[in-house]
Amino acid sequence: MALIGTRQTLSQKLQQKLSPQQIQLMKLLQIPTATLEQRIQEELEANPALEEGDDTADLLEGNTEMSDDEPDYFAQEEAKGEQDDASDDALDELDRDTADDYADIEEASSIREDDVELDDYLMDFIEDDPGTYKTRGEDHNSSEEEKTIPIAFENTFHEYLEQQLGLIRLKDEREHAIAMQIIGSIDDDGYLRRDLAAMVDDLLFSQNIQTSEAEIEHIMLLIQQFDPPGIGARDLRECLLLQLRNKLKLDDDVVPYEDKLAIKIAIRIIDEYFDEFTKKHYTKLARHLNLDEEDLKVAVDEVLKLNPKPASGFASRNDRAVNYILPDYLVTNRDGELELTLNARNAPDLRINDQYRDLLRAFHSGRNGRRPTRKEKETILFIKQKIDSAKWFIDAIKQRQQTMMLTMGAILEHQHEYFLSGDQKKIRPMILKDIADATGLDISTVSRVANSKYVQTEFGTKRLKEFFSESLQNQDGEEVSTLEVKKILTDLIKDESKRRPLSDEKLKSLLLKKGYNIARRTVAKYREQLNIPVARLRKEL
Repeated sequence: MALIGTRQTLSQKLQQKLSPQQIQLMKLLQIPTATLEQRIQEELEANPALEEGDDTADLLEGNTEMSDDEPDYFAQEEAKGEQDDASDDALDELDRDTADDYADIEEASSIREDDVELDDYLMDFIEDDPGTYKTRGEDHNSSEEEKTIPIAFENTFHEYLEQQLGLIRLKDEREHAIAMQIIGSIDDDGYLRRDLAAMVDDLLFSQNIQTSEAEIEHIMLLIQQFDPPGIGARDLRECLLLQLRNKLKLDDDVVPYEDKLAIKIAIRIIDEYFDEFTKKHYTKLARHLNLDEEDLKVAVDEVLKLNPKPASGFASRNDRAVNYILPDYLVTNRDGELELTLNARNAPDLRINDQYRDLLRAFHSGRNGRRPTRKEKETILFIKQKIDSAKWFIDAIKQRQQTMMLTMGAILEHQHEYFLSGDQKKIRPMILKDIADATGLDISTVSRVANSKYVQTEFGTKRLKEFFSESLQNQDGEEVSTLEVKKILTDLIKDESKRRPLSDEKLKSLLLKKGYNIARRTVAKYREQLNIPVARLRKEL
């Protein structure tokens, strides 16, 4: 039997790897201000050496002065930085549950009695200025803190339906359970999109209630009479019919007789010619219904008054909690001078916990020259790891603030005319590379800032990504932003005759007259990016 050997070789290669600090900075940089508070809270809970500071505290209190004859321990520690990092990594992987592991910790650690004294590390932290590692300056004004806005408690949409359920007469608890199942199956838009056959199975398996589709549909018709009108519809067509039929039941003093005639025509349009209505084939509708254009317009207007999402007036609790934008920057125009400030929530008051520094001082002063035990070494190394982690996090917050201000400052300078006037036509062509070249940052860093940050101006709150656009040349050879073309395209469609909307070819011709030579397919692309439908669907009577 032959033995097959393997050859072992040793090779060197150069690789780029991100340090944990760089990864942490990138993650902090790409999150918006609204998420930053949550991330800081997570770090505060995970690292006891990090704390939220008191604005009125004396940050320099307890700073110990060292005599001139003391050795430069900070320089020694910096020279052995790589050894300390290796020690921390090794300690993270070791199990500290048993006493036998102390020997492993001592062996893995680069801090040994005969190599580097613990004093080298202790004295560094004792003489280190605590004010160095904080995220707010001395002149921070506590009045700038954001105040929490209380949210009013309201009944949810489904709770409102359940209240109305108590007003109708049902035979027994069994029908009540079926009605509750139907209400629970209605989505946040007010539609019942759950199939009736599936609801039969749901009731059988979850509540041991045997029923039929006909019985569920009977109770569903009762629920469809609830407020707001259109609730419980299975599609848009049924939703509109429910609302129209509900308006017919109203008294004449609420809905005049003439309006009820138009409502009856509208019911027929939705019931019999729904496809033609959605495609806006008004000529075909007028011919089928034997109506003139004016009567058809009155009936169509009745349909357009309806709500396609009957439950839209009931915002869910989740929507109320997150349906807001917290700006990251504030731009103020002071007599023609633009002033850029960072949202106060981007500068939390974080610092190193003084108790950890006091532990190191107490340990140093209480040793009296004796060698530390293994447990004391382990404690010092743990404190070192936590303090270093807190320093890295505070540095990352500072770097985040500097990068954000640097990036927004370059954008503000590039789009200076827009921030002064608010005219979208003043937005200049700008890509990520332009800002990267102006700031000296990497394109990926600029992208992280632009994709998730907002700026508050006197013209509204804008997303930074909106200021980036490609360029194209007009007939004069000047480079203009595609945002300028989209703004002109929007104005043309806004001012068009809704009886005869402009086609993409006609829009192309009008843009050409204004000096923008672009193809018809480009016009169609910009129109789709603006969420503007084709000319046929923009037609009105």
